[in-house]
Amino acid sequence: MKENMTNPLHLTSLNHISLVCKSVEESIDFYQNILGFVPVRRPGSFDFDGAWLFSYGIGIHLLQSGDPENMPAKGEINPKDNHISFQCESMGAVEKKLKEMGIDYVRQQVEEGGICVDQLFFHDPDGFMIEICNCDKIPVVPIVGEMARSCSRVNLQMIQHQQQIQIVRP
Repeated sequence: MKENMTNPLHLTSLNHISLVCKSVEESIDFYQNILGFVPVRRPGSFDFDGAWLFSYGIGIHLLQSGDPENMPAKGEINPKDNHISFQCESMGAVEKKLKEMGIDYVRQQVEEGGICVDQLFFHDPDGFMIEICNCDKIPVVPIVGEMARSCSRVNLQMIQHQQQIQIVRP
């Protein structure tokens, strides 16, 4: 097979993120009841506390901190901090739900070429940043040699299919 220079490790998708928690139970509650993740079976051979959750095609692996009292405290909500982002159907519905649940958040808007993307940022129980956005509105424009694409999953699958076809062609 010809080497794929745009995907040298032959990656196919994001599988999971791992987060160290002060309290696995509190984090399960957050990811299940706020973000809609579902607890799934975790290998019984692990010799440390944790939990696995799954939804939206990715997993979240929660790991119990060995020293929860000395974990950093939550800081201010800073959109420029490390975060994971989720696409949503309705920013208005998300913002309304966050208000109802009493979750502090920061609202931001990004404008590019007349296209506006709305973003809401908030913390999980351990201060890890979560973003909810309507980011599929803004095109992904490669720096060199490709046409503009959207962040949507449909266009991503199309790009991956085109790359596979290019690999097979001599």
